[in-house]
Amino acid sequence: MTPIKKNPDRHTRPRKLTVILPVTRSVSSVQIGVRPLAIFALATLSAISFAAGAPKPEKPQPENVEWLWQYTPDATNKEGRENDLTTDLRFKPFLDQFLTAPQTFWGIPINGKQPSLAETALVHLTVPGKVLADENRYISISGHAVHFAPARGLLWVDLNGKQHLVAFAALDWIKQGRPTTDPAAEYTLWLFPDEPLAPAATGSAPQGKGAPDRIPPALVKAIARWAAEPLPGSGIVQNITHAILVDPDGTPHEVAPSALGVAPPAPKTDTDTGAPVLKPRN
Repeated sequence: MTPIKKNPDRHTRPRKLTVILPVTRSVSSVQIGVRPLAIFALATLSAISFAAGAPKPEKPQPENVEWLWQYTPDATNKEGRENDLTTDLRFKPFLDQFLTAPQTFWGIPINGKQPSLAETALVHLTVPGKVLADENRYISISGHAVHFAPARGLLWVDLNGKQHLVAFAALDWIKQGRPTTDPAAEYTLWLFPDEPLAPAATGSAPQGKGAPDRIPPALVKAIARWAAEPLPGSGIVQNITHAILVDPDGTPHEVAPSALGVAPPAPKTDTDTGAPVLKPRN
């Protein structure tokens, strides 16, 4: 058999070796047959085009809480409609949204979990109190716990501003002291704003950059009015001897009650015994 001779004049193109590499996101990956510089330029141009064409994120809009205003005083309801407010289906989600700080002063832990601040606020507002409006801007909602009037609560809302300021205040009886029927029984005022606040400065020193805002005077005024109200059915003005301001992250700061607008109860005189005045006998 005659062997097949190779044709030396025939030109054959060498086969191209194709190597398939894993697809990566890096523009510096080694790829056969494509210039790295071209890949980098293409990736950069694509990123610029995407950034130019992407829509700008919308600025967060303040939550609409104007629905609270309908429960403020009117010609028929001089002290507002607190009971209707607390049963409004929007009220509990409102508390859940704005009252998120941890709390430790109220309730018994269940499975190691303390009641949330929103749940605690709802308890302290269950028995209707008042819904008051100030300066066509601020709302103060008050009430107390069922079967325990000394556990009083105050919810304060600023309807203006870029973000609404919401604060919850509560009075906690110091159980180691006197009974609640004693005017000398002591209470702690807890204040939970939904943003960091600091008491008003006593001096004229300027507020540092990044420091918390001062407690609004309108909030101090609302607390002062609320704290001076006597307990229902007893006429006792609660003796607030301690005050704690709590940051949204749960950090407590003890402050003077007067810094939150609390005035000490007026001391009783020697002649003020609480007994009725007897008429002289003939």
